[in-house]
Amino acid sequence: MNKTQQLRELPSVDEVLHFDAIQDLALSCPRQSLVGWVRQAIDSQRQLILSEESGTRPSHEAIVEMILAQADLNQRESLQHVINATGIMLHTNLGRAPLAARAIQRVRQASAFSNVELDLDSGKRSKRGFRVTKLLQELTGAEAALVVNNCAAATMLVLQTMASGKEVVISRGQLVEIGGGFRLPNVFSAAGVKLCEIGTTNRTHVHDYEAAIGEETAAIMRVHHSNFAQIGFVTEPTIAELISSKRPESVPVIDDVGSGCVGDLSQYGIEEPDVIASVAAGADVTLFSGDKLFGGPQAGIIVGREHWIRRMSKNPLMRAIRVDKMTLAALEATTEIHLAGNATQELPLMQMLSKPLAEIQSSCQQVVQSLRKTSSATVSVVSSESQVGGGSVPGVGVSSHAIKIQTDHADQLCQFLRSGRPAVQGRITDGAVLLDLRTVADEEINLLTGRINDSLAELESGHAQ
Repeated sequence: MNKTQQLRELPSVDEVLHFDAIQDLALSCPRQSLVGWVRQAIDSQRQLILSEESGTRPSHEAIVEMILAQADLNQRESLQHVINATGIMLHTNLGRAPLAARAIQRVRQASAFSNVELDLDSGKRSKRGFRVTKLLQELTGAEAALVVNNCAAATMLVLQTMASGKEVVISRGQLVEIGGGFRLPNVFSAAGVKLCEIGTTNRTHVHDYEAAIGEETAAIMRVHHSNFAQIGFVTEPTIAELISSKRPESVPVIDDVGSGCVGDLSQYGIEEPDVIASVAAGADVTLFSGDKLFGGPQAGIIVGREHWIRRMSKNPLMRAIRVDKMTLAALEATTEIHLAGNATQELPLMQMLSKPLAEIQSSCQQVVQSLRKTSSATVSVVSSESQVGGGSVPGVGVSSHAIKIQTDHADQLCQFLRSGRPAVQGRITDGAVLLDLRTVADEEINLLTGRINDSLAELESGHAQ
């Protein structure tokens, strides 16, 4: 059969769309995407025929396989459940803090019609987020609270509202760069605020702030380092020292505590600035993230003096960065958990932090004992070190245990683990795959065992051929 005849045998787009396998796929895939994949598959077969070295006859099976592979790739790109076996508790790439069951239930309730801006008593329009801000005031002791979509947005809103066109005094050692290459000086610039740098990279004193205050000074700002640590010959004032510094009453103190710690976590080796302590010390405005140590959804939370919060709420920027009803629902439930003193019992982050070493080791052994025997890998239980992550608590490790899979094909095994359902994300250390079970929930253990078995079988099958 010559190439012209082979090309004539290629099915049309419409014919392929009526194949049984493709009709089944059409039930779950957008038609526009499906048609695009069909055209790509047909074109690929056409190019194969036209290539000089090919004598391949057009194959309907090959076309279907290509379309199904593309559909599978598309599905893997969608948001889905991933078993976090990295040992990083606030993994930014995996969405940081997993939500508590109470928060998930509240999101489900809010996803239908809900009273996001309705007073059920009067039947009149209410203020969006009224209850969660009231809960945040109760938790932190602040006069007022406000919620926006992330802490970078909170910083922008605070600076633009309190200091647009004027200077804000900040230590050089606190001019941080956060994920994605976003730098604090750029945020200042975008907010229309002049940056007044003081001190040096490693040492800044109270008198540096006092000496920098002038007619153009709108505020003093302290920013927690969050994703890095300075050690050695370093010093910087505490928030209490900044509050008691010599400054005009018209110059407020802004405290960006970053990670959202609202309790003593020193028993886990974590020393982070505390939101409640910041408010108690007298900070005019304190801001922090909702999805780090606070254990809730992504949000930028601002608490502080009522007159400043009121001005921020009326800033036109607020409309652009406000949160949706699902975020408010999750944050409301998370704040209730903190107020009830149930963080360790209900928040997944705190459950991971407080999980006993012996329990983690036992889970590892349970998984290893349930794994199939394979000649392509050696499996054992080893000591490991987990991290908090998420731009919080840099350099602080938490002892853990992990399943170690020693194989000559670690990258391929990790790919197999990620490509199944549910996906599993581990890490490679010294050429071996490590699956740290501190970050794996109890209800995921059996799922993880099955996924490891499937992946080891794929690995062995691929290298036995």
